[in-house]
Amino acid sequence: MGRVRLEAITWERLGDLLAERLLDLKPAESSPWPRIAFDGAPAARPGDLAHRVSQALRVRGRSSLVVGTEGFLRPASVRLEYGHQDVEAYYSGWYDTGALWREVFGPLEADGDGRVLPDLWDPSADRATRSPYVELPPGGVLLMHGPFLLRHWFPFDLSVHVLLSRGALRRRTPEAEHWTLPAFERYERETDPVETADVLVRADDPRHPAWNG
Repeated sequence: MGRVRLEAITWERLGDLLAERLLDLKPAESSPWPRIAFDGAPAARPGDLAHRVSQALRVRGRSSLVVGTEGFLRPASVRLEYGHQDVEAYYSGWYDTGALWREVFGPLEADGDGRVLPDLWDPSADRATRSPYVELPPGGVLLMHGPFLLRHWFPFDLSVHVLLSRGALRRRTPEAEHWTLPAFERYERETDPVETADVLVRADDPRHPAWNG
């Protein structure tokens, strides 16, 4: 973190500035749909920022779709095969990355039809959500949020990492979920999201974020 200079900002201003940046973003590989990552541990609440940006885009006349990877968890029989607190399974096997490629990223390729499945599995009921497909018009923006997003080679055109220090991550993670903390330490070592992400947002104090502009 010593190599990254951060400036204080409000969440509202941050949402507006990110939305303005996305208006001019040119997707890679000739796709008409920009694909944005909001990466971060659940305690960092990256989904809140994704929804804030979506609202800011709507005000500016740009369509967007927010997709959370918690809607693409694998069934409990697969996810919890090695127990309810298996760190390796949480890090590598909880999220159905194949379904994300097939149902979200595939339709947004250059020759895709833009019909995206917003979620696949309800982990509370442990059954398929049966949600209808959503058609994202050309120029519409995919805003995906969840943990460990930057380790899967997903074709993001811009990535935002919502960072918590280890102390803040522990404080803001429910005690029953502290067993997941080693997975985030591993992610930090192996992927280095601070350096990998295009935009870094520090949220140790949820009232006063800072970012690298």
